[in-house]
Amino acid sequence: MRSAIENTRYFQIRSRADYLIQSRNANAAMPVKAVDITIDGTCVHVLGEANERDGIMGALSRLAICAMVLLGQQCGSGKADDLLKIAVGMHGNWEDAAPDMGTRAGIFQRHGMKLELLYTRGAGEALQAVISGSVDIGVGVGTAGVMAAFTRGAPVRVIGSATTGTNDIYWYVRADSPIRTLTDAKSDTSISYSTAGSATNFFVIGLMRVNNIQAKPTATGDMQSTLTQVMTGQIDVGFAAPPFGMLQLDEGKIRIVARASDILSTRNQTVRTLIVNANKLAQNKELIGRFVQAYAETIDWMYSDPRALDAYREYSGTPERFTRRVMQDFYLKDMLDPYRISGLDAVMEDAINFKFLRQPLSEAQLSELFQVPARAK
Repeated sequence: MRSAIENTRYFQIRSRADYLIQSRNANAAMPVKAVDITIDGTCVHVLGEANERDGIMGALSRLAICAMVLLGQQCGSGKADDLLKIAVGMHGNWEDAAPDMGTRAGIFQRHGMKLELLYTRGAGEALQAVISGSVDIGVGVGTAGVMAAFTRGAPVRVIGSATTGTNDIYWYVRADSPIRTLTDAKSDTSISYSTAGSATNFFVIGLMRVNNIQAKPTATGDMQSTLTQVMTGQIDVGFAAPPFGMLQLDEGKIRIVARASDILSTRNQTVRTLIVNANKLAQNKELIGRFVQAYAETIDWMYSDPRALDAYREYSGTPERFTRRVMQDFYLKDMLDPYRISGLDAVMEDAINFKFLRQPLSEAQLSELFQVPARAK
């Protein structure tokens, strides 16, 4: 005698065509117990029973209808997740990892959105992508550069902080370089930043001023290409943010000669931001608010769940020992709070001194530019 399980037929129906095929091929002598219907990854399992008199077609029909009704209830209106296109200033940075990490953890999906990520060679490129409308949101974009673009009429708004404080970015030389500190730089010394208008561009100008040196600020793109240029002698001083470069530091191949925090006024400033195209914000302010909320939840998860270390290793290739150092020594959790905006007066003062701005923004301009949603309760 066959077991009850052997005498039970289960069906998986993913489309109307699949339903018709399985109905025609069903064996009427075997009772129907259940139907699974899967649409866009959402599965509803319906239990039922039909004897031979019902026929498989009738049994499937009734069970499938029940499943479809339940699926409709589970999916609400059935509307697909909202798509947001995101430009990230650098791939691999801990501070810019939230869009990828939150997607891996399912956080953005729980808030009803799907992220399409574009990694640029620097925050200046991310800013331009947002201004042009080719992406909706930019992550890790320098505050001074955003202010400058806004005063020139660019359709850009700030919706959150990416980083407050400057404990992270550093400048380095090859181990055999004669440069011990930036005060050793000469007029022909090349000092790198990523792209025009980026935070690193802003900091290089600031470092030259506080060290009272003449040098050649040079755009070198992302951190990997910058390292290559430094190690091959094309650039004298490179930039990086941890965990990038930590392996080379441990191996004694490079030496740190300056940090952005050497510019004392920047230590409590919101120096990099989350930005949005102004037209996108006007069209769907609720969606942008959901994004910031999911971003904040992702930061919480990154600092509370041990699985985040594995996710970050998959994302960046960084060994766990370096990631722990990054979290403890370079990026405290409060630094990455997207709702925290501080030091804007100091940002503007530095931006004027470093020739990013001609004059400070008015209160009305700041109110228009900074449209950070209220912290979710």
